[in-house]
Amino acid sequence: MSRFQGHDLGALPRSASIDSPFGKLIRGSGFAKVVVMSERVMSERSSEQIRELLDSLYRVDSGRILATLIRLLGDFDLAEEAMHEAFAAALSLWPSSGVPDNPRPWLISTARFKAIDTLRRRARFDASQDELARHLEAQWSSAARSNEARSKEDYSLEDDRLEDDRLRLILTCCHPSLAPEAHVALTLREVCGLTTEEIAKAFLITPRTLAQRIVRAKAKIRETPIPYEVPTPQELPERLGAVLQVIYLVFNEGYSAAAGAEVTRAELTGEAIRLGRLLAELQPEPEVIGLLSLMLLQESRHAARTSPTGELILLENQDRALWNREQIAEGVALLEKALKSGQKSRRFGSYTLQAAIAAVHAEAESVAVTDWRQIVALYDRLLRIQPSPVVQLNRAVAIAMRDGPEAGLANIDAVLEHGELANYYLAHSARADMYRRLGKTAEARASYEKALALTQQEPERQFLQERIRQLK
Repeated sequence: MSRFQGHDLGALPRSASIDSPFGKLIRGSGFAKVVVMSERVMSERSSEQIRELLDSLYRVDSGRILATLIRLLGDFDLAEEAMHEAFAAALSLWPSSGVPDNPRPWLISTARFKAIDTLRRRARFDASQDELARHLEAQWSSAARSNEARSKEDYSLEDDRLEDDRLRLILTCCHPSLAPEAHVALTLREVCGLTTEEIAKAFLITPRTLAQRIVRAKAKIRETPIPYEVPTPQELPERLGAVLQVIYLVFNEGYSAAAGAEVTRAELTGEAIRLGRLLAELQPEPEVIGLLSLMLLQESRHAARTSPTGELILLENQDRALWNREQIAEGVALLEKALKSGQKSRRFGSYTLQAAIAAVHAEAESVAVTDWRQIVALYDRLLRIQPSPVVQLNRAVAIAMRDGPEAGLANIDAVLEHGELANYYLAHSARADMYRRLGKTAEARASYEKALALTQQEPERQFLQERIRQLK
């Protein structure tokens, strides 16, 4: 599933078949057609393998490649255009030349040359573009000479720099001079590769409005100009909240995909955790540590959340033996560290409190013995610092587990009355579950059908359809 940057590598042109010397020698014979057809089949097979490799590289590495190109080129749009041209070039060249030992540096190098070519074409209308092209070419020639004797250890260092580039790009996108609503939109689009449509759906706005925000933010970065760099320790705190929100939203999209054939997007949860670790090294504050704890504790359930055939499995039915105990142990240790630091300042942030809730679940042997009173108390505290309808909904479900479905239903109805979650399928699914547990079949079916109409994730659709079929 390749939805990054809104581009489908499957739409890239196939390379031409390879014409070998052997094929040329026998072309005059009656066997020429058979041999050429055989070579064409082999070429197409090779091209398909390359296509699959590039699709995987695009899903996993395009965000880091783009971040590095933005640092090198200083322009979002030029970097994105050059990156896509580099992937297209790889699809054309690699079937005949072979896959490089280190594909990512090859793609970055090729993209940079593509960018220089683009600037030269533009130079016919703008002389400043020619000057920029010459600067990039001179800079690249110097880098190429220093890279001739690069070892495997050097490439490991390059990987570290690529990770730094991605964090640097997030910090740039979260610059305080940009509009707050642009921080998350720009980062999710450019750093994490979500499509404009996906982000717009998450924020309940039109794709056109979202696209306009992104265009304005890019123009602001270019025209100000906003430096592409890690801010000083004095500057970092004013960006920290936005950066944490971005990483949190990236993780959430990976943990429960908004649409598609799979429940999760492992490349996004993995990337969010990597970025969380980098940020914790850069700024080891309680909320940074709390967010990393939360992500690890949530991700620890990954193997138990779906069946071998991809069906969704709710928390109450998960095989807890499949939970990742190493991630749980690390997450709990980080939580204790965040709580200890928070006690000194006499305040706890929302990520730390959510991590505490996740830890209660992680340490319980089953849903039945989970300390729901403690979870409700933690949600009460979370609501005081982050009053949101989604938090209220989660609290209502916890109340149902503590006090029964009737109490839960009353709280869910109170949340829905305010209207913010009218199109949030999980609210209607939770309401349906309360009715189901109370034996109110007609009401349960109506709420399940409402939830079904609102979700675009296939495993969740299948789950809801099965619940409807089970109602009698």
